Formats: sequence, C-alpha cells, structure tokens
Amino acid sequence: MKIKERYIRLIVGVAMVVVAMLSAEHATAQHTLSITGGTGASYARFYPAEETKWLWGRGNFGLSWRFYSPKPRFVGAVGVDLEYMQKGFMYGYDYESEWLRQENGELKEIRHYKFYTRNVNSLVMPLVWQPHIYAARNHLRIFMEAAVVFSYNISSSYSYEKNRYPAGNYEWKVPRDNRFGYGLSGGLGFALLFGQVEVGFKAKYDFGYSDILKNRNRYYSNDTDGRENPFWYQPLRSPLDNLTFSMTLGWRFNARGFDEWFTVRPKRERSLDTFNFSAQTGGQSGGNKGGAPNRGGTRPGSTRR
Repeated sequence: MKIKERYIRLIVGVAMVVVAMLSAEHATAQHTLSITGGTGASYARFYPAEETKWLWGRGNFGLSWRFYSPKPRFVGAVGVDLEYMQKGFMYGYDYESEWLRQENGELKEIRHYKFYTRNVNSLVMPLVWQPHIYAARNHLRIFMEAAVVFSYNISSSYSYEKNRYPAGNYEWKVPRDNRFGYGLSGGLGFALLFGQVEVGFKAKYDFGYSDILKNRNRYYSNDTDGRENPFWYQPLRSPLDNLTFSMTLGWRFNARGFDEWFTVRPKRERSLDTFNFSAQTGGQSGGNKGGAPNRGGTRPGSTRR
C-alpha cells in the first residue's frame, strides 16, 4: 500500500508541474490535460501454451496530455500518458482429472485446474496518436488511439487458489524477471465537451511484445525458487496483454476553442474553361478534317473552273 501511495504522489506531482507549464503559455494553446481511471483485465500468452485465463479487476489511473494540431489537414492529436496500471495473469499449475464415458464408449478426460495468480504493479507510458472527428457543433469528439507503450514493473505479489499455499510478495530476480516492457496499444472512445471541460470514456487493448519472465535459456528451472514461481521450466515466451476501460476528466487550455474549429478549408474551384474544338484541331469553320486548310474557298471534291 505504501508503494501505491508513493506513485500516486508522483503522478499528482507531475500533474502540478504540467499544469503550471501549460498555464504559462499563450491563451490559444492547443492543449488538454486529463485524469483517467478505470478497470480492466490482464492475460498472459505463454509459449509453449499453458492453461491460463483472464485476470479481471485490474485497476488503472493516471494523467493524459494531448496537443491538437491547429491545422485541419493534420486531423487529431499527439500526446503522452503516465499511468499506474495493475497487470497479471492466472496460470493453471495443477489439475485433477475426471473421466466421462461418451456415447460411443470412449472415455473423455475433463481437467479441473488449480490456478496460481500473479499481480504486477506497473508504471506505463504510452506515446499516443489520436485521430478524431467532431460532431454536435463541437460538443462531441469521437476518437481512435494508436500508441507505442513502454512500462516498468514496480512490484508484484502472488497467491494460490483457495489458499492452497500461503500468498506473499514476489521477489524479483535479475536472471529470472524482466522489469521493463514494451508493446503496442489501440483503442477508441468519445468525449463530451462542456466549455473547457471534457468528460469521456475510452476502451483500449495493450498488446505486449516483451516477456514478463526471461525464457528458459537464461533461467531454466525453479529448483532454487520458492512458491512464488510455479513453473517447473520457464516458458519460452510470456508477454502480457491488457484490456482497460477508463473514464476521463479533462481541461482545455483555451477558452475560445481549438483553432481547427474556426478554420474553413478552401473549396476547390471548378475549371471554367470550355473545350474549343477548332483551337485544338487548328481548323476553321468548314475546314478539312485531318488535312490542310482549304485556302481556295471551294468545297472538298469540287472542280475549280
């Protein structure tokens, strides 16, 4: 809990610094600063495949800064987020088998898994591009998000289903665990604009590329570990994915509104030129088609006396 409070104070401190910097800018600054918070789920993609399931109830909160281009042809915003995010996974470390006889007489195995849960607390920093459109006379903003995500794993804990083994804090080991992570993120959402205040909702999916555990080439087995590591052999791949749903409350540092609201794109003028057949063919009225002009004034094919 003390660790969580420490990072809450860090994020609040960063918010105060950013507000002071943005407030000092010109009144037409194209910025917004938002606080975000919500819940979601986390999932591990082990290779070779293991029995896993989604771990729900993962919280997140943080700050979101956006800069909006004043030119309409560059639709959208760029920005950066700083979030405290709870991640983790559920891994079926053991199972009990139940055999059921099928109609054809064959036996079918049904496995009842016992799950190990790992909770990971992380600081996450997405670098975001956010294209959007406005509706309802600029009172509704609908957007998509694409981001490159970097993260640092602060702390972790573990537990076993039905308290089969005592829960505890997960001890990080340099040969076994990865503190840093990276991946990609995509999402969508909307914001309602009330004056300089924005209230919105967004959903996003973080697709992990880095591994939470170093593979078995570096850390083969858990012979020297305790109950914190349930893997007999380390997986070759162990990226974490996150699905989050968040509410946002933002402030626009521009009382007038964004410049793109008031910039009208020039309409493309239609060409007023008309096609002049005589000018294109070089002929005159009554002249030959495809031949030299009839300088004598007679019709083609007539005999001059």
